Amino acid sequence: MESLSEFLPLALILSVGVFVQSAAGFAAGLLIVPSLLWCGYSIPEAQTALLVATIPQNAWGVWKFRDCLTPKQIAWPGLGRLVFLPLGVWALQNLESVSITTLRQIVGGFVLTATLATIYFRPVPRARLHPGWAFLAFPLSGFFQGVVGMGGPAMVFWVQAHDWDTRQIRGFLFGMYLISLAPALTVLYLFFGDRIIGPGIAAAALTPWLIVVTNLGLRFGTRLGRQRLRLLTLGLLLMLGVSGLASPWLR
Repeated sequence: MESLSEFLPLALILSVGVFVQSAAGFAAGLLIVPSLLWCGYSIPEAQTALLVATIPQNAWGVWKFRDCLTPKQIAWPGLGRLVFLPLGVWALQNLESVSITTLRQIVGGFVLTATLATIYFRPVPRARLHPGWAFLAFPLSGFFQGVVGMGGPAMVFWVQAHDWDTRQIRGFLFGMYLISLAPALTVLYLFFGDRIIGPGIAAAALTPWLIVVTNLGLRFGTRLGRQRLRLLTLGLLLMLGVSGLASPWLR
């Protein structure tokens, strides 16, 4: 179990990430993983805390939007994501030999790239996409989930290219996240062992509070407005991405 000095920053970062995810509909991983790296956690530990912390939110989301989901809709995308997830975790294991400063730069570069893509990539929604886009998006999502704990952007871009309503989009994303939680935690444990247990238990202990935070985020997002909250979130992500890249010159 984490000491109090480790638990409090973890609790704060997970709360902010879950709050923003609930309010803006994205960015939990992009916020939580780099922030925990700055607090001294490794990527596997940060990933584990993120995955456990988002279990209630994803389970609730699937239940709430269950009328918009079908097993056929998420089966093949989910399989493509899960097949490539262990490859990403294997790559992460090989990255552990590099310095924490280099890891912060790698994660910062990913966050910055994903944020800029979110800002500038605006696909025209359509009823159907060429299957090739799915074969690209979901394996990439699984790989990036494994290597940096942030597999959401590739899926979000694919979903935004469809002419789906908000319920369909959120239901699909919640479903994709939920079906990968147990496999992702299992693969992380097989590769990294007991070192991920402490952050996982700490995140699980926060579950009642994170449920409250989720509800607060949903209300706040409605009051502030999605567009203004999106701008604030993107600004924070840009700052995290740049600070990661600049980590050799920051203390």
